[in-house]
Amino acid sequence: MNNTYIDIKRIAEIKGLKSTRSIRIAIQKGKYIAREIKVNGGTSYEILYSSLEPEIQERLEDEEIKTTALIPVENKTNFISENAKMNALARVDIVTALMNIRSKYPTKKEADDVFLDLYNSGMYLPQVFKFVGTISIGTLHRWVKAYENYGTKGLLPQRKTNQLGEYNSKLNDEMKKVFLTYLLHPNKFSIGKSISLTKHILEKRGYEDIPCNLTFRRFAEYFKKQNYSKWVIMREGSKLEVGDVLIADGHVLNFQVINPFTGRPTRATLVGFLDWKSTALVGYEIMMTENTQCITSALRNAILNLGVIPKVVYQDNGKAFKAKYFQHVDFDESGFNGVYANLV
Repeated sequence: MNNTYIDIKRIAEIKGLKSTRSIRIAIQKGKYIAREIKVNGGTSYEILYSSLEPEIQERLEDEEIKTTALIPVENKTNFISENAKMNALARVDIVTALMNIRSKYPTKKEADDVFLDLYNSGMYLPQVFKFVGTISIGTLHRWVKAYENYGTKGLLPQRKTNQLGEYNSKLNDEMKKVFLTYLLHPNKFSIGKSISLTKHILEKRGYEDIPCNLTFRRFAEYFKKQNYSKWVIMREGSKLEVGDVLIADGHVLNFQVINPFTGRPTRATLVGFLDWKSTALVGYEIMMTENTQCITSALRNAILNLGVIPKVVYQDNGKAFKAKYFQHVDFDESGFNGVYANLV
């Protein structure tokens, strides 16, 4: 992949840029190795993978692994792409060369600094450099530790999520514990502030190879998405009031009634809204099926009983709750106003 050229639109997308202007300027200043290509209406650029920043290479590498892993889920743990194997072998060459340099200098720090300058010049291990590209001192130390602990297997590029959806991060358990302490603090530190404070603590505890900010930020975003209720409770604490958060759910009743529309016996459905703070059932509705009308009526009853409009409503994954009517979308652009949008 290191001899591959990447379209600047893709790089701008990864960097979160709205346009490619800053990347074009960087190319003109010689920051990247690039080539000009013809596109509809003019010209554009492609950048050589190995000349990109390590963080961008990592993102592209992750996508490459996910793309090539086109096999059944149960077999993913044994699948290693050819690109991943080549990456691991190239990293072994780098670690081996570093160990050779270390044997010639009195301290590891001096040897590592010299090796990094030699390697990143592209002349010390030219073939490996073409494949891997530039690396940082943190990456170098991480590879050494992984090779010492697990051999070549430890240098295989890691997927961010395994086959069960569990997040695999470069952060170890101690790093996660410290980071979450600040993320879930009642002072509601921003993710950036939490990262900064966490790094100070880890440095004080003797860590040298601390992952980059992007690694911490990815973990924070994943944790928030998977543990949103905990995120809210820990950061907001006991400030939550009755009526602030409602939880909706639907259940089919265990007895039959006559359906007034068909004249046939059927089991009706109850949709209820519970208050998070008090755990009380504050509103419900019973209808023949779980539909948007039933949910709307139950929510209306809950609001009338409470006398307040909820700030947050959690809903289950029943058919009615999956309706477009209730989804979190841009209501104005979708051409309709959902029931939740009408509450404010």
